[in-house]
Amino acid sequence: MRWTKTYIPTLREKQAEAELISHQLLLRGGYIRKLAAGIYLYLPLMQRVIEKFSNIVREEMNKAGALETTMSVLCPAEIWQKSGRFNTVGKEQMRLKDRHDHLMVLCGTHEETFTNLLAGEVKSYRQLPLNLYQIQVKFRDEIRPRFGLMRGREFIMKDAYTFDATEESFVDSYQKMVDAYFAVFKRAGLDVVKVESDTGTMGGKAAHEFMLIVDTQAGEATIIFCDKCDYAANDEKAEFKDPVQIKNDADEKKREKVDTPGAATIDEVSSFLKIKPYQLVKTLLYIADAKPVAALVRGDRDLNEVKLKNATGAIDLRMATAPEVEQISKAPVGFAGPVELNNVPLYVDPLVASLKNFTVGANQNEKHIINVNINLDFKATKIVNLTLARTGDLCPKCGGNLTSKKGIEVGNTFMLGTKYSETLGAKFLDAEGKEHPIIMGSYGIGITRTPQAAIEKYYDDKGIIWPQNIAPYLVELIPLKMDSPEQLKAAEKIYKELTEAGIDVLMDDRDERPGVKFNDADLIGLPIRITIGDKSLKDNRVEVKARIADKPDLVELNDVLDAVKRLKDKLN
Repeated sequence: MRWTKTYIPTLREKQAEAELISHQLLLRGGYIRKLAAGIYLYLPLMQRVIEKFSNIVREEMNKAGALETTMSVLCPAEIWQKSGRFNTVGKEQMRLKDRHDHLMVLCGTHEETFTNLLAGEVKSYRQLPLNLYQIQVKFRDEIRPRFGLMRGREFIMKDAYTFDATEESFVDSYQKMVDAYFAVFKRAGLDVVKVESDTGTMGGKAAHEFMLIVDTQAGEATIIFCDKCDYAANDEKAEFKDPVQIKNDADEKKREKVDTPGAATIDEVSSFLKIKPYQLVKTLLYIADAKPVAALVRGDRDLNEVKLKNATGAIDLRMATAPEVEQISKAPVGFAGPVELNNVPLYVDPLVASLKNFTVGANQNEKHIINVNINLDFKATKIVNLTLARTGDLCPKCGGNLTSKKGIEVGNTFMLGTKYSETLGAKFLDAEGKEHPIIMGSYGIGITRTPQAAIEKYYDDKGIIWPQNIAPYLVELIPLKMDSPEQLKAAEKIYKELTEAGIDVLMDDRDERPGVKFNDADLIGLPIRITIGDKSLKDNRVEVKARIADKPDLVELNDVLDAVKRLKDKLN
């Protein structure tokens, strides 16, 4: 391809709308343009990136035995209502009514559609196992669409669904997809880790995420790792052993209300009362589906809101506002407590349940209660793990030290069990004629999200550094003077030789200054650059340089193809 025959509208200035470096570089590099909040147009370079990554995904899915299909994006709401998710997904689901007043859904995922298909088609165990997938546009009505393609309202995904007759068969199907995922990301030049994750509104018994570890602000999730074993989970799901050794052999004392003037925070109260933060208990008030609930966690720990949402079973969960806190507890923020907190369910973390003689808010301004004990002074509605794991905790599997890193989710897998097959009637007859619901799995890869995530890993202050297998072109060919017959002749020779060898080449044939061409080359980030200038051409040589290299190599004109192949073998 020649630059003058394609469309690459590069930008010099930083774009105010872009918070992430990857979003910034995609805009400036002429890859995407914004149409509306969370809605982007894919320009020629981005289209090539999407096609290359899609082809990698497609090839690995096919190798794993998956069969490609295409489902409708538009779906009748009835099957979502039947599965129960119409009421649990919430406002993120895009909905509309047709001219006949039928309620429809623009799908963000296709469990219902695929399950509904098989409910009318698969009747015998002999038709299983089955693995179907698609590469399709999706919709999600994000409340705050941001970060470019990372969190948009319209995006492209590969979603696959496995259908099995037995647990043993499902385990095999699930592992095949996990292996395929690692193969996909390896080919894309991305070193990902598989971590345990929460199932969320997808449901099922277990889930995993495939995370790309990054050091930028794009790291949307905290990943908890063990330094001794293979345990890894995102912080929403992570379990831990408490490293703090607390003696709880004291006798239970009688509770006592004390004044704590000017002390509302954990640090202020513990300092005023001369106690350790872990001897305090935070009573955090939330609104779960329009009703108040309280979460009790130790003063030195943070609440895991995902675990609280799962414990309450709420569809909508949010922290209570300051006026709501005062209305519920009769006290300002910082003084709520479980004692005589009437008509509010109390969800208590096990670390709190194991304490004796701890301190809580008194539901009065500037007052706390000391020597509080569970069951004696208040009753828990439910004792459930609510604490957020963190660096320094101990591994739940081996007792090693837990550490944390930031990551971007690029893929996910869900063990759905029979959640959808039971509600949508996808059942089969076994060899003895008995009816069973089909065991399902769901598997997603972000087709538009993953390339942008890759940029968060591979960039410098000049622009993108694409992994070669998802780069729009492998080579950028730059003749410095378009009015030089010698340079043009050499450029055409190299262009022809590389393209005939199956190498994707973008030739910058613009009549621009060398500085403009070099800046744009660094910005769009193709893995290899070949520069043709008068000085090197006098010796029948050209400059060949990897995007990541500081200096070019001088290569004989007749050896360019071999030099490109050698360099390609060394690159990510």
